[in-house]
Amino acid sequence: SAGIIVGVYVDDLIVTGESPSEITAFKQQMMGEFEMSDLGLLTYYLGIEVLQGTDGIAIKQAAYARKILTQFGMLDCNSTSIPIEHRSQLHKDAQGSTVDPTEYRRVIGCLRYLLHTRPDLSYAVGVVSRFMERPTVMHFKAVKQILRYLKGTINCGLMFSGGNGAVEITGFTDSDLAGDSDDRRSTSGMAFYFNGSLVSWSSQKQKTVALSSCEAEFMAATAAACHALWLRGLLIEMIGAEARPVKLYVDNKSAIALMKNPVFHGRSKHIDTRYHFIRECVESGKIQIEFVRTEEQRADALTKGLPAARLATARHLLGVRDFGP
Repeated sequence: SAGIIVGVYVDDLIVTGESPSEITAFKQQMMGEFEMSDLGLLTYYLGIEVLQGTDGIAIKQAAYARKILTQFGMLDCNSTSIPIEHRSQLHKDAQGSTVDPTEYRRVIGCLRYLLHTRPDLSYAVGVVSRFMERPTVMHFKAVKQILRYLKGTINCGLMFSGGNGAVEITGFTDSDLAGDSDDRRSTSGMAFYFNGSLVSWSSQKQKTVALSSCEAEFMAATAAACHALWLRGLLIEMIGAEARPVKLYVDNKSAIALMKNPVFHGRSKHIDTRYHFIRECVESGKIQIEFVRTEEQRADALTKGLPAARLATARHLLGVRDFGP
């Protein structure tokens, strides 16, 4: 038997598995040991709403989003179609007048928790998080724009549809080039899917400055490769799946060439050796690198602010859906 999986957070438990009888036996065993109540099918967990239907399971945080908007006096604001301006030029703003840093950090803390179901906000929240030390009016305005975007997309979330057959992990990795105007570092984005359902993503500033887009994409892909191996290991442990290679989609041909063919030339010999780990993964067959056109790059919205029409497409591509009230 496949056994059962139990997710525990303090005194809240989620129990899942393929055999209903095993789940029932486990619950009865637990109730014999502890004082517990069975709340039936999962509908709400740590601020996340769970909608279980015949076509799959959807998760969203509409009630939590409403709570954030109410708390910061934005429930009746006008909505906007983008969370951050396209080619946004947010910087440290040393001359700007400061705002209350505690309030600023509070709103960002709330928005960070919202990212569990809203990958489309990852990049924007990541950018405004860079200014927590000395936030100014300019930064607070950017935070308000995120809240206005949230107002218009309050019922958005993620859908997990049942897979059939072998489980496959696919990943998308992307990077901008020198997007941060203060330290010229690039932002890496990655998104991973189990059989087409989005399960893991990240938007993070790179630790070193990249000198070319090839290098920025190469560094982003290495970080994604480490995450891919961890996900692959987790999947094997959870469901005993066979260790199949993870497909990683990259939209930069010169970065792909560098991953597949270890030729050290002027453009790559200065790259820190730890980034060459991805080559070992490709050579040992744990990771397969595939090319994807920029228009189909699902991690695009995790690395830059996009114009409204492109964001709507990118959001859908990423796997975010509007479930309505």
